[in-house]
Amino acid sequence: MSLLEIDQLQIDFRLRGDWVRAVDGVSLRVEAGQTVCLVGESGCGKSITALSVARLLHTPPARYSGGQIRFDGTDVLTLPESDLVRLRGPAVGYVFQDPGTSLNPVMTVGSQIREALYLKDPNLANPTEVARRLEWVGIPDPERRARDYPHQMSGGMQQRVMIAMALAQEPRLLIADEPTTALDVTIQAQILELLVDMKQRRGMAMLLITHNLGVARSVADQVLVMYAGQIVEAGPVAELLAAPRHPYTRALIASVPELGHATHRLQGIPGVVPSLGHWNAGCRFAPRCNQARPECSVNAPGWTEPTPGHGVRCPYPIN
Repeated sequence: MSLLEIDQLQIDFRLRGDWVRAVDGVSLRVEAGQTVCLVGESGCGKSITALSVARLLHTPPARYSGGQIRFDGTDVLTLPESDLVRLRGPAVGYVFQDPGTSLNPVMTVGSQIREALYLKDPNLANPTEVARRLEWVGIPDPERRARDYPHQMSGGMQQRVMIAMALAQEPRLLIADEPTTALDVTIQAQILELLVDMKQRRGMAMLLITHNLGVARSVADQVLVMYAGQIVEAGPVAELLAAPRHPYTRALIASVPELGHATHRLQGIPGVVPSLGHWNAGCRFAPRCNQARPECSVNAPGWTEPTPGHGVRCPYPIN
């Protein structure tokens, strides 16, 4: 049994009086100790999928209109609020986008970590345990830095505090939503190295949300590529990046510069991810796909596995 199983999840949002689908039939699995990356452009539904794992979406304006989310065999969508409190933190920890807006600006970072510790065990909500969590994530002089406010820290340090808060209750699954966004390249590498190290030391599974295939290449076991509310390709990281089957995955890979290769003009993807309620009737990537055929705009593609464990949503997968 997988630690996390999402099966045919559908999520709608109320938009100008109508329900509009944002996540459409998403399925994924995360095994204990595994790192799974969910990759795609902004607006494709990655963060909504991640927030749904612990039912952090406000309902309304959102609604769960279909599918299941099972954590350790329990259907999260049927849990009462009292049980969700025990799921959030002790079982599933979150590192949210942009720590500068996620951290409370009027509370010291130590106070915010202490709150998370208190929810696990009131006896842990003390300066020694707070400093210990800060030390876990490589913050020097943790006793002093615990008294700082978020604005007194750099972006990289703020992100380390967010990770310390997520790890405070020692969750079994860590969900990191774009944890390196807005950080410079050196700090990005440090944060990724820290996440991988914490995952291994704490024995966690990790679901990493990113738009960067380079990040996925460096940390993931499995990669799922998302576009316009659907998973369009999924497979082991090495196989998927070496032999992408979906035109969108290939286009994403072609748009990433590679060190050590001759300089060439990067291949951009024309157009943008379609907005909610404006998805193509057939393949949602067809209007941007340089390999699309006339029938692609009419017939919605199903899910197939050309090779075991490597699936694609395209009737004409690349060989």
